[in-house]
Amino acid sequence: MKNTFLISLFTVLVLVVTACSSESSGSEGGGTTLKLAHVGSETHQYHIASEKFKELVEEKTNGEIKVEIHPNGTLGSEGDVIEQVMGGSVEMTTVAADSSLANTIPKMNVFGLPYLFKDREHVYGVLDGEIGKELLNLGADQSLKGLGYWEVGFRHLTNDKREILTPEDVEGLKVRVQPAPVWETHMNALGISPTPVDFNELYSALDQGVVDGQENPLPTIDSMKFYEVQEFIALTAHAYTPAVVLLNEGVWEEFSQEYQEAIQAAVDETTEYQRQFLADKEEEIIDKMKENGITITEPDREAFKEKTKSVKDALSEEVPEDLIKRIEEN
Repeated sequence: MKNTFLISLFTVLVLVVTACSSESSGSEGGGTTLKLAHVGSETHQYHIASEKFKELVEEKTNGEIKVEIHPNGTLGSEGDVIEQVMGGSVEMTTVAADSSLANTIPKMNVFGLPYLFKDREHVYGVLDGEIGKELLNLGADQSLKGLGYWEVGFRHLTNDKREILTPEDVEGLKVRVQPAPVWETHMNALGISPTPVDFNELYSALDQGVVDGQENPLPTIDSMKFYEVQEFIALTAHAYTPAVVLLNEGVWEEFSQEYQEAIQAAVDETTEYQRQFLADKEEEIIDKMKENGITITEPDREAFKEKTKSVKDALSEEVPEDLIKRIEEN
């Protein structure tokens, strides 16, 4: 009886050691699965990029690294998932730079400053250059490896009350904002009542009248079907939001150089793919909105810019003046 017990105990120990060994071998690939969580729908910009990234990573590693995508906020809000990636319970996420991430990395508030970027060429020059790399590296102290920037896009304002042509037209509206200091300041400068709402709860908040409107890029408005509960779209292009791609730092460091290079290459190739995909889609989206009876206006952007020029001064603690100047001169 004693011998049988010892044999059984030894068998259990062997199985445990084997399992631990198998788990640690994931650092070299070995069947590793990366959970990638985001709050967008299956047609959102996050998901378009995530699917391409999954395809490229699995191809470049011969299936040794797999990507498991969790869309629709099923693992929590952007703030929740950032915490999970920092803690390692979720390996990856892609999140708006100027939303919950700005509460962890204050300089990311820079992306919510009004009319900082002239056009997409200006944006990409900043993101793909030294400034973009510096901002990505700021997550290291929170165990966040910044891998790159996918696209959310230039943001526009929607509401269900009235057409927007001038800054005066937005006064008094209750508009959903992202949970970062820059957005409360930005909206207050316009006389808007800023109301934080989690992204995955925004459709119902619009539908139930909790807020009058929201601001997001056209592909977001389309993919999340906000046009079903909003009557007016104003093409304000008041800020540009990149989607920061984040991986748990500890997970990254466990990978061999070969797999690190494969992951980074997949992120970079996805960036180029998604930018072109979305650029081709915007005119199509505008036509679709018009067909759905949405009123689209092109407001006086210079007037909006003038009205919000004080925002950068109010955010000086989060966003240093020299960072703003470098971006403007880039």
